[in-house]
Amino acid sequence: MVTLLLFAAVCCAAPVGNAISAYVALKTGQQDDGGIAEGGSAADIPPRMLTAYKKAVQHIGTYVPKCQGMRWPILAGIAKVESNHAVGRTIAAGGDIRPKIYGVLLNGSGAGGNTTVFPDTDGGKWDGTASGERAVGPFQFMPSTWESVGKDGNGDKTADPHNADDAALGAAIYLCGNGRDLTKRAQLKAAILQYNHSNEYVANVVGWIDQYTAAAKDPDLKNVSGKVRTAIEAALSQRGVPYSWGGGNASGPSYGICCSPSGKSGANIKGFDCSGLTTYAYAKAGIRLPRTAAAQAVVGQRIPASLGTGALKPGDLVFYAYAPGRDSTIYHVGIYAGSGQMINAARPGTVVRLDSVNAMSGYAGGARLL
Repeated sequence: MVTLLLFAAVCCAAPVGNAISAYVALKTGQQDDGGIAEGGSAADIPPRMLTAYKKAVQHIGTYVPKCQGMRWPILAGIAKVESNHAVGRTIAAGGDIRPKIYGVLLNGSGAGGNTTVFPDTDGGKWDGTASGERAVGPFQFMPSTWESVGKDGNGDKTADPHNADDAALGAAIYLCGNGRDLTKRAQLKAAILQYNHSNEYVANVVGWIDQYTAAAKDPDLKNVSGKVRTAIEAALSQRGVPYSWGGGNASGPSYGICCSPSGKSGANIKGFDCSGLTTYAYAKAGIRLPRTAAAQAVVGQRIPASLGTGALKPGDLVFYAYAPGRDSTIYHVGIYAGSGQMINAARPGTVVRLDSVNAMSGYAGGARLL
C-alpha cells in the first residue's frame, strides 16, 4: 500500500508557480534554442533532419525495390537514440552537420561500454583517426559499414555519413536489407536488432518509432465543435512541449519541481506533466480543474472502466490507475481525441504527443466535462 500511494501521483505533482502565458503554436515551424522544432508532426526533430528522413523514404525504392513499409518514424527512432537528431549541431541547407558527430574510439578500453578492439578500416577518412574505429554521423555508422551502404542522398556526388541526407538514406538501405517488410513488427525488430544487437536497444527504438507514428497523425475533429474542440485544440497546440514533473497550469507550460518517484526533476524544464496539460486545455474552454489526476476524476460525469474505451468521446478525460476501480490509485490522465487516441504528457524524457489510449497501463475509465 505504501508503494501504491508513493507512485499514485506519478505525473501529477502539486501546483507550481512561475507560469508563462505564451504557448507553442503547432504549425509555426519555428525552432527554439534547444533544437526542438515547434511545428510539423514530430516536435522534437530539427526540421532539416526531418526533411532528410522523409527524403530517404522517397528514394529507398531506387536502392532496395523489394523493401516495404519504410517510414520516416523508423529512421527518426534510430536517429533519436543514436544522436538525438544531431540537436546542438549546425545543419546546413545541403545537409552537412557540423561539428561532426563521433562515437567513442573502439579500442577495447571500456569507455562508452566498448570492450572489443576494432582496427581502423578507413585511414581516418570518416572517423578522423587512423588509430582505430569509431562510429560516425547522426546514425552512428561504423566506417566499414558505411562503405557498403553509403549513398549520395543530396546530389553532391559524395556519400558522406556526416551529411543528414546521405546518412538517412544509408540507414534506410541498411534497415531494409535485401527487402524486408517493415510493416511486420517481427521484421522491423529484426532490422533494428541488426543495427544494434541489444534487446534493450530494440525496445528503446521501437518506443520512439511508436511515438513518432502517433505524433504524425492528426485526429479527425470535423464533427467536434464548441468547447470540446477548444479544449482538444488547446492540448494539441502543445505537442512537442517537454514533460516536466509538476509543470504546467491554467496559463500554459511552466517550470516544474523536484522530484518524481523515479527521481526526475522538473525544476529546470518548462513544460507540462499530465494533469498540468489537462488543467491548461480545459482552462481554455472555461473549465477550472483541480491540479492532480486523482482529483480531476471526481469532476464531471464519470465513465466507468467496465464500459471500455469505446465509451469515450472526444474531449473526455482518460484515467489510469495502479488499482483500477480504486480512484485513490489514479496516477495518470490524458485527453481523449477520438479514434483510439489521446493527447498525452506521458513521463519524464518525453514530450506532449498523441498516443494510443492503450499506451498507459491500468485503464480506469474517463470523465465527461463538456
